[in-house]
Amino acid sequence: MGLPDIISIQPSFHPVRSRIRVPGSKSITNRALVLAALASGRTVLRGALWSEDTQVMVDCLRLLGFCIQVETDSQVACNRTIAIEGLAGTVPPGGTRERPMELFVGNAGTAARFLTAMLCLGSGVYRLHGVPRMHERPQKALFEALRQLGYRIETTGDKLPALIHGAGPRPGDCLVSVAESSQFASALFLGSERGGWRVRTNGDNAEESRYVTMTTRMVAIFPRTGGDFVVEPDASSGSYFQAAHILMNLGGKGGGIGEANSSDIKVAQWPESGWQMDAAFAKFWPLPDRVSRRSDLGDSIMTAMILAPFGFGSQGARFEDLGRLRVQECERVAAMRAELTRCGGRVEETGDTLSIWPSRMHGAQIETYGDHRMAMCFATLGLAVPGMRILNPACVRKTFPDFFQVLACAPPNGLGATIADGRTGRVLPEKDLFAQ
Repeated sequence: MGLPDIISIQPSFHPVRSRIRVPGSKSITNRALVLAALASGRTVLRGALWSEDTQVMVDCLRLLGFCIQVETDSQVACNRTIAIEGLAGTVPPGGTRERPMELFVGNAGTAARFLTAMLCLGSGVYRLHGVPRMHERPQKALFEALRQLGYRIETTGDKLPALIHGAGPRPGDCLVSVAESSQFASALFLGSERGGWRVRTNGDNAEESRYVTMTTRMVAIFPRTGGDFVVEPDASSGSYFQAAHILMNLGGKGGGIGEANSSDIKVAQWPESGWQMDAAFAKFWPLPDRVSRRSDLGDSIMTAMILAPFGFGSQGARFEDLGRLRVQECERVAAMRAELTRCGGRVEETGDTLSIWPSRMHGAQIETYGDHRMAMCFATLGLAVPGMRILNPACVRKTFPDFFQVLACAPPNGLGATIADGRTGRVLPEKDLFAQ
């Protein structure tokens, strides 16, 4: 039957001993798909994430004409082994201005940005478009950098939808701002070797951008003439289970949680490459006074926010440099403030900062705004706070389609949570918890 439109999470106060396997990194998978398509020969990606965002990328590459084979992974349900026949930097041609090749990217920011730069290496005209929210998200800095290199991009307001005129390699210099998104620079670096592009960055924290560093390191080591590449587990996805371990062991230390239950929850094969900013998540408990989206944590800063009401003392925690969260799948700063407040949290929004103080938390009906990370954050909170109800839970398909199955699966492979239909109260079997 699949997930209903609203679910309830019933906390368990019994000890849990679990070793959780999370899917592969979305960021690494979509970068690897582009690099494999631009390589020569056959590249096999192992442990690649298979979710809405990566399927969008695979669908677009197939539509372009790349030969891609996808096989199941024996260890992780939402991973795949993906084999791609690279075309040595050649991007198959598009259509005409009157009849461009249509490529749909949904709300996948990585696919939208990475394909924009990659399509410039092709020929003919491509029309890149997505869902309405994707048409609101920024693209201007990337379009401007590509225009510096001599490429023609037609758009209204420098956002999607856009007509991209492929012109093949055009060696030259470009300067790109990463103030709104590091994905702009990453898109250019992924195609830089084939395009002859010399890329420089500026803007907010350009020199320290962890995601740009991930990209340049991947470019440096990726097999250019075919071979194997292993995608490591996703640290952002792993942060929910690290947070579950913390919440389920807090006991009577705040937020209305009951007795500590001595749970032991770990994520198997925790990434140690240093590529993923969120691999540092466990170091941020107990929470320090300040946590920066720019220099400390990436998407998992939202996971840290759900822990903040359970901090100690009266000072609370300040989450800073949150500007990029406003232009992602939803306006995440406002969304986190609204939903934490709905659960009893004391939250103050000032500029691009959220201050969250220790509070006594209670359950509530959570609006997810179609954002997978909102759903996963508050579902995790529901493992310890009674009465949590999650609207549109299927939005987790974007990066972690079997997230709720893992919550409900019996230990040691899951957390043994009870998840019910939020309207009827019927306990949902695992087969109905996959996000279609």
